[in-house]
Amino acid sequence: MWADSSWIPANCAALSALHLLVPVIARRAFYKEPEFGATCSVDLSELDIAELSYIQKRIRTLGSLTIFCLRMIQSLAILALLLLSFGQLSGVGHLGSRQAVANAPRGTGIQCVVYGYTWILSVFALFGNTRLNRVAFIHTSLLLAITWTVYMYRDVWPLATLDLSPADAAEGAVLWAKLCLLSLSGIFIPLFIPRKYIPINPKEPNQPSPEQTASLFSLLFYTYLESFIWRARRLSHVHLDMLPLLPDYDHLKNLVGRAFRVLDPMQTKSQRHLGLLLIRTFWFELCNLAAMSITAVIGAFAAPISINQLLQYLESGRTETPIKPWFWIAFLGFGRLFKDVSDQWFMYYTTRLSVRTQAILTELVFEHALRIRMKAGTPDNTSQLQVEVTREAESEEVSPYTTASSDTRTPDSGKGKAKSASNEGTSPKKVDVTQLDEAKETPHRHLVGRINNLVSSDLSNLEGVGTWATFISVESPFQIMLCIIFLYQILGWSALVGLVTMLITLPLPGWITKQIQGAHREKMRRTDSRVQTVTETLNVIRMIKLFGWEPRIAAQLDKKREEELVSVRRSQLLAMFINSCNNMLPILIMLSTFFTYTVIMKEELTASRVFSSMAVFDMLRIDLQASFSMIPKLVHAKVSLERISDFLRNTELIDEFEHARASDNTQTALNAIPEDRKGVIGIRHATFTWSKDGAPSRTLGGTRMRSFVLAIDEELIFRRGRINLIIGPTGAGKTSLLMALLGEMHYKPAGPDSYVSLPRDGGIAYAAQESWVQNDTIKNNILFGSLFDEVRYNKVLYQCALKRDLSLFNAGDETEVGEKGITLSGGQKARITLARAVYSNAEVLLLDDVLAALDVHTSRWIVDKCLKGDLLQGRTILLVTHNVAMASPIADFVVDMGSDGRILSQGSLESALARDSKLVNEVHGEGEELEKSELEIDAEKPDDAVPTQAAGKLMVAEEREEGHVGWSALKLFLGNMSNRPILFWLIYVSGHVLRQSLANLQTWYLGYWASQSETLSPKEVPAQHYLSIYTLLMALDMGAFACSVSYYVFGSLRAARVIHKQIVTSVLSTTLRWLDKTPTARIIARCTEDIGMVDNRVARATEAMTEVFVYMVLKVIAVIILSPIFIAPALIVSLASGLCANVFIKVQLAVKRELSNTKAPVLAHFGAAVSGITSVRAYGAQEAFKAEAYRRIDRYTRVAITHWNLSRWLATRINLIAVFFVTGLATYLTYASDLSASNTGFSLTMAAAFSGIINQMIRFFNEFEISGRLSRIQQYLLIEQEPKPTPEGVPPAYWPASGRLEVENLSARYSEDGPKVLRDVSFHVAAGERVGIVGRTGSGKASFPSLTLALLRCILTEGNVRYDGLPTEKMNLDALRSNITIIPQVPELLSGTLRQNLDPFSEHDDAVLNDALGSAGLFNLQDESDQSRITLDTHIAGGGANLSVGQRQILALARAIVRRSKLLILDEVTDKKPDYETDSIIQTSLRTELGKDVTLLTVAHRLQTIMDSDKIMVLDAGQIVEFGKPSELLKKEKGLLRSLVEESGDKEHLYAMARGASTA
Repeated sequence: MWADSSWIPANCAALSALHLLVPVIARRAFYKEPEFGATCSVDLSELDIAELSYIQKRIRTLGSLTIFCLRMIQSLAILALLLLSFGQLSGVGHLGSRQAVANAPRGTGIQCVVYGYTWILSVFALFGNTRLNRVAFIHTSLLLAITWTVYMYRDVWPLATLDLSPADAAEGAVLWAKLCLLSLSGIFIPLFIPRKYIPINPKEPNQPSPEQTASLFSLLFYTYLESFIWRARRLSHVHLDMLPLLPDYDHLKNLVGRAFRVLDPMQTKSQRHLGLLLIRTFWFELCNLAAMSITAVIGAFAAPISINQLLQYLESGRTETPIKPWFWIAFLGFGRLFKDVSDQWFMYYTTRLSVRTQAILTELVFEHALRIRMKAGTPDNTSQLQVEVTREAESEEVSPYTTASSDTRTPDSGKGKAKSASNEGTSPKKVDVTQLDEAKETPHRHLVGRINNLVSSDLSNLEGVGTWATFISVESPFQIMLCIIFLYQILGWSALVGLVTMLITLPLPGWITKQIQGAHREKMRRTDSRVQTVTETLNVIRMIKLFGWEPRIAAQLDKKREEELVSVRRSQLLAMFINSCNNMLPILIMLSTFFTYTVIMKEELTASRVFSSMAVFDMLRIDLQASFSMIPKLVHAKVSLERISDFLRNTELIDEFEHARASDNTQTALNAIPEDRKGVIGIRHATFTWSKDGAPSRTLGGTRMRSFVLAIDEELIFRRGRINLIIGPTGAGKTSLLMALLGEMHYKPAGPDSYVSLPRDGGIAYAAQESWVQNDTIKNNILFGSLFDEVRYNKVLYQCALKRDLSLFNAGDETEVGEKGITLSGGQKARITLARAVYSNAEVLLLDDVLAALDVHTSRWIVDKCLKGDLLQGRTILLVTHNVAMASPIADFVVDMGSDGRILSQGSLESALARDSKLVNEVHGEGEELEKSELEIDAEKPDDAVPTQAAGKLMVAEEREEGHVGWSALKLFLGNMSNRPILFWLIYVSGHVLRQSLANLQTWYLGYWASQSETLSPKEVPAQHYLSIYTLLMALDMGAFACSVSYYVFGSLRAARVIHKQIVTSVLSTTLRWLDKTPTARIIARCTEDIGMVDNRVARATEAMTEVFVYMVLKVIAVIILSPIFIAPALIVSLASGLCANVFIKVQLAVKRELSNTKAPVLAHFGAAVSGITSVRAYGAQEAFKAEAYRRIDRYTRVAITHWNLSRWLATRINLIAVFFVTGLATYLTYASDLSASNTGFSLTMAAAFSGIINQMIRFFNEFEISGRLSRIQQYLLIEQEPKPTPEGVPPAYWPASGRLEVENLSARYSEDGPKVLRDVSFHVAAGERVGIVGRTGSGKASFPSLTLALLRCILTEGNVRYDGLPTEKMNLDALRSNITIIPQVPELLSGTLRQNLDPFSEHDDAVLNDALGSAGLFNLQDESDQSRITLDTHIAGGGANLSVGQRQILALARAIVRRSKLLILDEVTDKKPDYETDSIIQTSLRTELGKDVTLLTVAHRLQTIMDSDKIMVLDAGQIVEFGKPSELLKKEKGLLRSLVEESGDKEHLYAMARGASTA
């Protein structure tokens, strides 16, 4: 047999030669081209290395000098082996006895052949071309490794046995020389030789990543990260550029090329489950996972086998056994090392699979989102909302972070510019209030929000899907099978009883898991409800503060939080039950097995059987726990995959892609443009809908379903090179006409001659009505990827009235606009959007109501300077507008749309007026509005020169914590778990100490029971007695576990409740200044995402860290009690582990923070692209956005890979330390200790548990650090605060009885070091007076809101303000603000019903609310018979997005009437004014419907608004320059008010109004 094993290397060499030669022969026979001729030219650049010497060329070919040297050493070592074998064969020298040579000439000859062949391969590995040297080196290393393995089997293995001897012992010293050379050349060099960088795409090589050039040993133990780790640990912050480079195979471009042909619905027609397609894509990674799982399970059995054999050796009185103990000690160490390496490679492939899956699916969803047809809608009725809640609450976690400013809404159903865009009415049936509440709790499902959920919460559900699937399908069954086989070998058929017990008890955890899923769904529903409420609250927090609603809003949020925590408590208690069940089931299996073995089978239970079987039972326990925890995760992953699949396959695409996705039969030329119409811009005989199937789209705000159809009955051709005007009432389809041309609507030809044509050869530019800007500089937003032309750029700035705006910013056009353009006003965003279109070189410009967001003066400037300017001369412009009177003089062609989506007329404006009587009235009204615009007294001209203001970056940078989590942040959680936190933690830790002590006692007691068999016969050992005691210990253990966990659950819930209350109170009580400089999204993240972390990961990490720490300490104490000599090794292990952990945690914290910083830009880019998808497609910028997505995703992937690899780096080192510790202890207990077999088994079990838990301890501590978010929350508890309410600040119950206002020497500033915005303002207003507040043009508008904020004490003030006789500075802020009502320029509304907006705290009945709506003038705007009228049950979109500005102001006025405040402040609208009719109704309501005792302060921008007021206040530079009755002020010769009136174009009318007010 030994002689036959010598043939194994020869056979492998023959296979190697066959593997190399057959392809060469086949290629020469069939293709007639050399094997390696072509590759050399590809892999080597001859031009680059022509000047190098031959050796330098070889080094360049191999990759590095190190590779060349090591391969040279390998070749020399093989040559030495060849010479040794040849010397033995020829008998030269003293290489061995001639007798030995004569006895084995055949084996030595075989060796010569093998070494000779291997040496030839090593020469090719040195001097062959790129492809040949790589293959030759692999074959050489494999043959040497096989030969080494054969020698180990023949000559080393026999040394571990008693009856075998080395097969080649006759070779003497030559044998060991050969082994040394084989170890060097076949093991050491292949392990430590670096690899050459080979790019995935040779045409586009990247800078090599350390991972791609690292040696096999470096890959196994992650030593290639060492340089980065030791450099990063010395820094307080790690930048992205410091991280290891991303390997080629993880670049998104290469991943896309590999995966999209399988996953992209545009490239494949497969309808198979997305999970199966992912398996097909990542089959290689999954096969590696399965292989690593199997090898890890095999390696895990080294411990029980070794323990069994070692304890048998000790039980035998240390007599000789067939296999020597040192082998089992080595087997224990190497087996554990083998398992650890397999586990780490399993985790490597798992994390890499997760990162790749997330990158690919993110890009896939992103690219698919660029193809979808964007349709918008709010829930049409309550029942539909409820259906959505039921369908979606179970499967997803709703992300509150959706984009806002976008051009993706269905334009004609949601603009809301006039009354025809109002919300639809209530359903005929009375709506249940509880249903409305539930509807309000669930956010309506916008498509943008759905997409964001897919790439955030759904992708996070897939993070560990590779691990879960492999474990459930491969590792768990394989491990259970081996466990049963092992137990059967040790304990006989009693193991089958344990198997039956396991099968019987399996339904119990399954049932509990089902309950947990139900509890989790309920918890997520309530979490969604709280998150939605928090999000809406923070989106309108300024309104809440101005209305003094903070205490009641805080109470609402506390109620929501309490409901959520009830579900959290149920989920956590059920989790405790499932953990108890998972701990109990293996013990039951073990008890049933031991009972059968001792009581029924009457067998002897020895220490070797007990402790080896305990190790296997522990493996079963871990297996079952993992299986039951992974099943729900797999279910969640399956749901997420189905949601992503549904989006990819069932979301409606624009026609261009819908045809490509359909079968070939349907890809007919539906839009064949006639030859004589090519190049024109027009439509003929076609209809367009927002949905392919023609289903009615939801009408915003109502319950009636409205199906909008754009119908072009005749032929419409726009004039090229001219300005084409598209006019018509709101909802007529003007924007839809542009969308039809752009291909955004579904095209339905009416006949064979139908067509729609928009030539794109010369480029298309599009300016959306809902202005869309990117989170970039103003300059880059205008350029939008175009080349910079300074002259053209400056012209664009001038013509679009942006020069003055840029002068307001210190950074000028380099100012970052922020997320969704948060640093810009609505008018600025509109002009930047227009500037982007004007700057582009596009021949055709589609401008969608770009004048709507501008005041009249700026609109005039745009018309005169831009639309008439030289940059637009000769370009085709399609302008949608409501400003017919202003834009019509420049129009060459006018299209008038009717309210039914059809064209009323096309041609000149005169023809449109002749056919449309409503248009005549509209133009007349607009003419009056233009005249009134001349009376605006604070509208600054676009080219006015103003002093530069400090703009900089308005938004403060996000707080970045460095180092470890501080004690103050830790105390935030740990100190709020009880009123007496120290006592709480003493009790809790004591519970864990008791529980772990009982667990250790159980293990020792089993050993004690087994030790009785050493002195007593099996019949004399009372098995039932020992089983009873062991069962009692187990029951006490489970009881201690349940009590400690329950105690912790209630404590953690208390801490979570307190933390949420503190942060909500802190944010609601902060100043407006802090809110202005802090992005709302960041505040929302603190109050939602970070609070969720506290509930889940922080609580779990704290619990796990405490439990593991106690577990670890008690295990090492148990080892030291029996083996005191191991105090020093235990300390050394702890110290070494602590040093590794300290380095790891410091670096990992920095990398984790960088991970968050790189993830956010991916989502931001995603949201920006989707929110502006129409603009992106119109400009044809999809490829540019894809390239940017590639870049951002690669940045995130680079950090994510480093993040996961750092965990592997730590684990390999901790596991290596543990291996040395356990192996050392086993060696000591076997050879130097006199402990019994039972105590030895107990010590080994405890030591193995201690060493195995160190890595978990560090991991839990790191989890606590990096996901704690406690420091982030702590930062928001220390923000600046407004004064807290006091008992002394509560006003009397009768107050206020009137609206009397007295102001004396009032000064105000926004910050302590800021300039005064009000200076010594003094005035008195009697109850019931109407006061208008105006200012001179160019004086700045800052004084107006400053006065309002000062009266409400929202900014820092000095002086005295008395409201109805009481000083406001001594009054609680909520009392003051709740008795003053402000109607801002753009009122903020909550998402919910109109009833909830008027009366958010349910203090009034419907009759009062309807009266208020009537008094505000709403019913004058709508017909009672109109089913789309606004009622109390009408759903209002967040921020009132589905209402016009005028409608919002009417509702705000109604809300003010409901509040019955004695003081009302109105800030008149400047931008996006309501239409003429709505404005008239608002002005009439203000004059007639307010109570006689209500004081009205109107911040006016038109003199006509306030000339009939009781008094007028004229402000200039923060000071009152005039105050009195208008008739008196007009008598002053040099008065400012008089000068303003004299400068107006309607002074006679204004004088008449003033005279009328004085005589009234």
